Amino acid sequence: MEDHRTSQPPSHLRNCSAAEWEARLKLAATYRVFYMIGWHELIFNHITLRVPGERDQLLINPFGLAYDEVTASNLVKIDLKGNILSDSDYPVNPAGLTIHSALHEHVPDAHCVMHIHTTESVAVACMEEGLVDHNIYSSQLHDKIAYHTFEGTTVHDDEKDRLVTSLRNKNLLILRNHGLLSHGVTLGHAFVLIWTLNRACEIQVATHSMRGNILPVPSTISERSTRDALQYDPRFRGGDQVLDALIRRLDRQDTSYRQ
Repeated sequence: MEDHRTSQPPSHLRNCSAAEWEARLKLAATYRVFYMIGWHELIFNHITLRVPGERDQLLINPFGLAYDEVTASNLVKIDLKGNILSDSDYPVNPAGLTIHSALHEHVPDAHCVMHIHTTESVAVACMEEGLVDHNIYSSQLHDKIAYHTFEGTTVHDDEKDRLVTSLRNKNLLILRNHGLLSHGVTLGHAFVLIWTLNRACEIQVATHSMRGNILPVPSTISERSTRDALQYDPRFRGGDQVLDALIRRLDRQDTSYRQ
C-alpha cells in the first residue's frame, strides 16, 4: 500500500509547506471517513483545521463538493475573515465560516473544529432536556458539554461572541435545534469527542423509544467514568489511534483523497 507520507503537494499549491501538505492529507482523509460512517449532509457541514504554524489560517472543504469528493489539494486555505489564500475554483460556505472561525479565533487549543447534523444528534438537540446521562457513552462526558441557543442559520458575525460565551471551557457544544460541535488539539482528539457524544445521542433516541423505566447513571459514577476515559486526553493519543484506524480502513477501499 502506498504510504501517503511520501507524496508531494501539486505545483498549483504555491507556498504549501510539507507540514501543511501532511495536514491536508489527514484532513481530506477525515472528510472521507465522515462520508464512510454516514456523517455527511449533502455539500454542507465542515471540519476545519489550523494550518500548521499559522494561528489565523484554516483549511476547510470547498463549498459545492460532497465529502467523498474532497481531496488534499482541493481543500481551501482561508484566513479567519474568510479570505481565500489558496488557488480554488470553489467558494467557502458562510455558515461554516461563522461557526468555525469563532472557535479558531478565540479558543487557543481549538486546532480542529468539527460540526455534524446526524439525525440522532439533531433530535437530542431539539429536546429541552438535552443529553440525558443514562448510558456508557454519556457517562464518559461528565461536565464536558455546553449548550448554545438556536439563532437561525449561522451566517451573522454578531453570533460569534455568543457562541464562544456558550462554549465556555468545554470541548463539546450542543447547538440547540441544530446539531453537534467539537474542538480538539488534533483531528483525532476532536473526532473521538464528537463520536462519543453522537453515540450517546444514538443510544438516547433508541432508549427513549422503548417502554419501561430508564436507569440514570449517578453523577458520581459519571465523574469517575469520565476521569477513567483516557481516550479523551490528547496526552494518550487515544483519539488519534481511533481516527488512524478508520483511515487505514479507508485506504483499503479508496485512496483518491490523496490527490
